[in-house]
Amino acid sequence: MSDEREVPTGRLARLGRLVGVGARTGASLLLSRDGKGAAEHAAAVLGSLRGLAAKVGQMASYVDGMVPDEHRESYERALGALLSAAPKSSPAAIRGVVERELGASIDTLFTRWDDAPLASASIGQVHVAQLHDGREVAVKVQHPGIDRAIEADLRNAGLLEGLVGAIGPKALNTKEVFAVISQRFREELDYELEADRQERFIEIHAEDAAVRIPKVVRERSSKRVLTTELARGRTIDEAATGPLERRRAHAEVLWRFVFRGNLVGAMFNADPHPGNYLFHDDGTVTFLDFGCVQPLVDPELGHARAAHRAALRSDESGFRRAIAGMLGTRGGDFEHAVVEYVRRCFEPLFGSPFTIDRRYAAEVVRGFQDMRQFAMRRDKSFTGMPPALVFMNRLQFGFYSVLARFDVAVDYAALEREVLGRAGLL
Repeated sequence: MSDEREVPTGRLARLGRLVGVGARTGASLLLSRDGKGAAEHAAAVLGSLRGLAAKVGQMASYVDGMVPDEHRESYERALGALLSAAPKSSPAAIRGVVERELGASIDTLFTRWDDAPLASASIGQVHVAQLHDGREVAVKVQHPGIDRAIEADLRNAGLLEGLVGAIGPKALNTKEVFAVISQRFREELDYELEADRQERFIEIHAEDAAVRIPKVVRERSSKRVLTTELARGRTIDEAATGPLERRRAHAEVLWRFVFRGNLVGAMFNADPHPGNYLFHDDGTVTFLDFGCVQPLVDPELGHARAAHRAALRSDESGFRRAIAGMLGTRGGDFEHAVVEYVRRCFEPLFGSPFTIDRRYAAEVVRGFQDMRQFAMRRDKSFTGMPPALVFMNRLQFGFYSVLARFDVAVDYAALEREVLGRAGLL
């Protein structure tokens, strides 16, 4: 059966399919031993919807702790295909987007064009092509109609946001948080902005030879088409079975990339799913996809730097002050619980060398879920997450789950001292 499908764009139709996934998945988690049927159903529906719905499926496929352990294998297997092989748009539809956006025929723009996509994801799909100077390139093209689909998803999510705001404590900051989420996802539709950010990340990591980021080809890029030099490498599943020292090298590069970007460059790449990394036998890593980027500014940036510096000094009291300042807590049971949770998230620095494994990654996810009790019982000490930090949980959930696949001890504190020291931030 072909998996070339048009993207459903109607708000009510998309909402109906999502409700169906939730009902069937919930029943499966209660009644089934492994959840296989519900996982396969969820993969089919979320994949056909694409957009934000597919992103939910992507996270469920690789973030440890998102589903119960007894169902994890079924969901990983069924939803894992969404990481790099979501349903595709037809060759004719994709060619039409490219030619309208770049103002010329495919044959004029490229000396070779592969109609079969190299990968298909939630917002676009990637095709291999060749430029007139002989360079092979990766051309990312948006699925036709995906902009309307994402707007429909955001309107559906807005209904939920309004409901939560009406019945939950005001401290949830639902309106402000939803505004940040909406802005980030709408920005993913702007490939010109993504090109700017990709070039900025190249500058940030210019002195780190182990970090590879493909160059942007501006003359073959637009708002809905992004062309970069082609990169090839091993997938995370392949790299995770490599020799110990190579796995350690990969984990070190990943950590430097994330925290040099956050703490030095003040740019948080908020989409750390495994399909965005390519691994090489020399220990280097290629980083892809800069569509979802959260700028970090003061006061949050200053507090984050202070927290990392305190962790590197094993300064427990200084760390707790920095986290309370960053989260804007006001004492009480919630502050104690949330600071203790964040402290556990920083164990790779306090306990360095540290092994981030799947048990620890799942513990991080479940620890965050435990924080919901304070909102549900309307605890007076509860404070909502600052909107600017909403995507940080995506880092801890997704990034730690990626590192867990390498299952190797790394001196993360030494890596950060080098990164911050070179930037004059220690």
